[in-house]
Amino acid sequence: MNTGIQLLGILVVFCPVLISCWNLPRNDNYTYPELHLFEQKLDHFNPTVDTTFMQRYFVSNQYWKKGKGPIFFYTGNEGDITAFINNTGFIWDIAPVFQAMVVFAEHRYYGESKPYGDIQPSVNTTAQYGKLTAEQALADYAEIITELKEHLGYNSIPVVAFGGSYGGMLSAWMRIKYGHIVNGAIASSAPVKYFPGLTNCEKYNQVVTSDFASTAHGPQCVKNIKMAWSVINETVAQAGGLRKLSEIFHTCHQLKSAEELTDWIKDCWSNMAMVDYPYPANFLNPLPGWPVNVTCSYLSVPFEGSDLLKAMYEAVSVYNNYTGKTPCFDTTSAISSSISNSLWDYQWCTEMTMPFCADGVRDMFLPQKWSYENYVKNCKAKYGVIPRPHWAIVNFGAGNLKSASNIIFLNGDLDPWHVGGILEDVSQTVISIKMWGAAHHLDLRHGNKHDPISVIEARHTEMMHIKKWIAEASNIIA
Repeated sequence: MNTGIQLLGILVVFCPVLISCWNLPRNDNYTYPELHLFEQKLDHFNPTVDTTFMQRYFVSNQYWKKGKGPIFFYTGNEGDITAFINNTGFIWDIAPVFQAMVVFAEHRYYGESKPYGDIQPSVNTTAQYGKLTAEQALADYAEIITELKEHLGYNSIPVVAFGGSYGGMLSAWMRIKYGHIVNGAIASSAPVKYFPGLTNCEKYNQVVTSDFASTAHGPQCVKNIKMAWSVINETVAQAGGLRKLSEIFHTCHQLKSAEELTDWIKDCWSNMAMVDYPYPANFLNPLPGWPVNVTCSYLSVPFEGSDLLKAMYEAVSVYNNYTGKTPCFDTTSAISSSISNSLWDYQWCTEMTMPFCADGVRDMFLPQKWSYENYVKNCKAKYGVIPRPHWAIVNFGAGNLKSASNIIFLNGDLDPWHVGGILEDVSQTVISIKMWGAAHHLDLRHGNKHDPISVIEARHTEMMHIKKWIAEASNIIA
């Protein structure tokens, strides 16, 4: 037995209940993984199509015990894979313990793994984007793992899939679809049930509101945000109103409508709730620790009229310009360039139908209904596609996972996506871990002294199951 696993066993013996006595040491000594290119089939399910593209994946053998250690495989999600290499510290923290090989694979069409270059999805590129699906991405990962193991000459190496958010969905689905290739899956903040008929479309925005309301200045902060929507609309109704709003919010171009500004602000609040980490981070944007609390400090007293708008500008600047280096705000996007908005929007219009709505009463947003008819109309207009709102449920099972095994679903109560996650144990091998005081896949980040006890305990449980999966796989192989 290697010393890392022995250490893990010692920790279990001496800290079985008070797990918080041990926080996972942060590993900053790992070397950046080596880039590899894989010639991938564009269509895995049509033998008459021979088209291929080059897919990126990164490999680190730094801690791998040759032929013995497992493969930790990150199922890349909707963005450049390097952003996830740099923000998934948990894998790097535990790789020395398990003497694991670390692999990060980039999702097709994202980052630099683009079958058709920089062509964007539209009504004119429908044919080129027909292969941007979760099914094809999972098959990509299965091919990479199989080829990698054959190249190494160790086909029996256990594989554990990791992923957060959409990547967490993919890691769980890898275990379900390719259980003969992946021995277990860590699915953090994976909204596998956020589909029509399974999750109320109002719940997401209610959690965002709750996050803001629970801060030190929460009640007044939420009141100001609610009031700001009407002040924005009233300003637009005045002569030169859009120009005035553009000046107050330092937009990069003059606003074309009130909706452009209100939708952008709403997305900022949503994204900030997702990454409300207890320490400074730069996953979506550079942010301070507890950014929602910092934001609400600018909205801590009653404001009216232009004073409220100026306070709102200061508040949204926490998300958009915490470094002070952003000259103007691009209201066409509230997310960083590492995440591809248009590509995910295309997937949302095909098989990732995730409805959002607001009532303006139990949340702090303008009332907004979700209409399937309008959804279909918009998707056809933008991309020339007709959505399949129930396909993910049929294809992957959503919450009906009784036949699955060896999956851990982790969700933080501050993360608005948790409303579409697996929140109760399905079986003894498909379990749910709730992390109080945690935002979007906080457990997958490096260990930090500011981590909530719930996250420390969650990582401990993850490691125990990973150890079990590896042992089971080794016994089966033997």
